[in-house]
Amino acid sequence: MNNREAGTRKIEVSEKSLRGLFGTRDSHLKFLESHFGVEISARGREITIKGEAGKVDLVADLLSQLAGFVGQGNTLAENDLVYAARLMEKEGSGDIGRLLPAAVRPSAKKSVSPRSPNQARYLDAIRSHDMVFGIGPAGTGKTYLAVAMALSALTERRVERIVLARPAVEAGERLGFLPGDMAQKVEPYLRPLYDAIFDLQLKEEADRLLEKGIIEVAPLAFMRGRSLNDSFVILDEAQNTSSEQMKMFLTRIGFRSKAVITGDITQIDLPPGKVSGLVESQAVVGAVPGIAFVYFDEKDVVRHPLVQRIIVAYEAYQNGRDGREGVPVPQPQGAAPEGPGPSK
Repeated sequence: MNNREAGTRKIEVSEKSLRGLFGTRDSHLKFLESHFGVEISARGREITIKGEAGKVDLVADLLSQLAGFVGQGNTLAENDLVYAARLMEKEGSGDIGRLLPAAVRPSAKKSVSPRSPNQARYLDAIRSHDMVFGIGPAGTGKTYLAVAMALSALTERRVERIVLARPAVEAGERLGFLPGDMAQKVEPYLRPLYDAIFDLQLKEEADRLLEKGIIEVAPLAFMRGRSLNDSFVILDEAQNTSSEQMKMFLTRIGFRSKAVITGDITQIDLPPGKVSGLVESQAVVGAVPGIAFVYFDEKDVVRHPLVQRIIVAYEAYQNGRDGREGVPVPQPQGAAPEGPGPSK
């Protein structure tokens, strides 16, 4: 029987898996029907798949593994299902532990699963390396996933504290010109890190951890002279570090600690002529054993779909196109025309 011949498969799943596997009003089954071009029906715990033999076998294998995934207490979100289906279709039958890694559990409040292959590689790298660089555009989950992994390590007592740092450099502003004391001056720069913590952790518990200093959020300058043992350290917006600042941060890591460095090298706010420590680090420590680099692109964006299109548009603009293949970028009004100037 070839793959295009009609086939039928029946599988049974546990009672515990049914609700999470089927989705609201069978939305998960309907997605798989549409995506793979098969028919899926269910009676009790028995699921029947009909269609082309090759696709039927693929969907049956996927459903069996997803049932096991849900049966272990994991939540199967729509994005998880899309990711698993696309990867299974691309690579063929495989281990669900590879296709859909177990969720990160930063707290009792929620669990977090990767939404793309690069996000899965990122989490795997953090698990297996003491230092990881996550480089890519905004909205790809670099910081959010790093904070989730840090909270998970803290919950499981693999570290004793979390340190989150950011360079206080944004769009040419300087701390001295902002109102208030030092804490009030730096708070706007650190707010995205607080947002991630409060989204992943119960507010009362997050407040307690912050108050006791078990979670510390600080400007990068405050890291100088410290050595951090038994810690999970995250440097966010690392594209705005200088070469000296990056070297200082990388040498803070102590025993039984992990460090994650995140940044977007297309959004550097350093003064002209100043070398970004994140850009330089790729050449300096890229081949050092124990350090991993994971790169993200617009396909990893997990914000509003418009964000993905905006990133592509900016990349096209910077490459001399207006976002439509082969169309030159229009010159701003008043701009000098390209080519040689008028003869004198």
